[in-house]
Amino acid sequence: MCERHEAIAPSPGPSGRTTRRKLWELEDKYHCPVVGTCLNLDDLRKVARKTGFNGREFDTYRLHVEAVSLSCERNEAAEIMHKLMDRKFALHLAHFDKAKSDAEVRALWRQHLDRGEAAGAMWAAITHRHTSGETRQRIYEDIHMLSHQVGAGQAADLRRIETLEREHADLQRQARRDAERQARELADKAARIRQLEGEVGAGLEHAEATRALRARLEALESDSAMMAMKRRQVALETEAWRLREDAARAAALDEENRRLRTERDEALAERDALESVWLAEKRAGQPGCAGGCTTCPAPLAGRCVLCVGGRTALVAQYRQLADRLGVRLIHHDGGREEALSRLPDLLAASDAVICPTGCVSHPAYYQLKRHCKQANKPCVLVKSLGVASFAAALTRLAEGQAEIQGG
Repeated sequence: MCERHEAIAPSPGPSGRTTRRKLWELEDKYHCPVVGTCLNLDDLRKVARKTGFNGREFDTYRLHVEAVSLSCERNEAAEIMHKLMDRKFALHLAHFDKAKSDAEVRALWRQHLDRGEAAGAMWAAITHRHTSGETRQRIYEDIHMLSHQVGAGQAADLRRIETLEREHADLQRQARRDAERQARELADKAARIRQLEGEVGAGLEHAEATRALRARLEALESDSAMMAMKRRQVALETEAWRLREDAARAAALDEENRRLRTERDEALAERDALESVWLAEKRAGQPGCAGGCTTCPAPLAGRCVLCVGGRTALVAQYRQLADRLGVRLIHHDGGREEALSRLPDLLAASDAVICPTGCVSHPAYYQLKRHCKQANKPCVLVKSLGVASFAAALTRLAEGQAEIQGG
């Protein structure tokens, strides 16, 4: 929600303005990066449907070009785009509204850019009443370079996906070989167990048959004969014990085989999640102005996802992946260094939650679990959270496959 302000006349900016700039009041060169960064393809289609401009019949690039052209003058489409960005980035506007000088606006811009929150911060900063022409130019340059960096990152991700696919194929082949070998070993052991069971059964039958004669043998046989029978009994008992040990080992091998199949299925799910991200980006084109407009899976586009826990060193990669899907990611380390008192506000501000149960404190886990049930908020629980696991968790959220759905 936006913060409420008292009705006090704001101080004028460098150009004497007391209000924010409108979209159509910006210099022409800023319209392309503003539209391309702050509005995704779904946003532009909504504007096209409301105003009826012909871009809805074109490809994504032409839709972007016509939207940029319309934003240069005040008209129905420009006003709708302006209001849409105001609603979409209300939190950023409220945050930047506290800035009282051009220097403070520039400092806030750098902070948000370093956190990967470029879209909302760009709209709030470039339309701020205190923003100078020099600062708008700096924002323009930062966004231009960011588009190049994102494109390079996507190329690296594609190479990584290809490597992962090769590794996955190798793992599949190895898993098949291991499964075949284990199946052969289990079959051999099962046959051996059946054979030994038959021998034990025969031995037990023999022992039962001799029990009736034992009284007579005590009178007829010497002590050495009795010792031989006892040794035979001990041997049979030892063999039975060994059979039980073999059966226990066979059960352990079967459990290990099930665990390997589970790990294989998890690896396949993570591979499929990364592949779906790559395919979605391939269909939609490169993000940003220089490489085209972004798109993302409809169920998560424009949503806010909270990640509680995970690997701190990978948070930047989580956020880059989320940004490419149009998802705004916020993070809490689960109580390891950050205060748990921040968690309720972050939970309230999010639309969904991802939590690696092995990387979060017990108080944080029970707090988010209780909140998600009460707020009917989807929560995906995972064992650990690498980049591939994070992509799989986002895919499960998009498909509605959450462990916690409310109650």
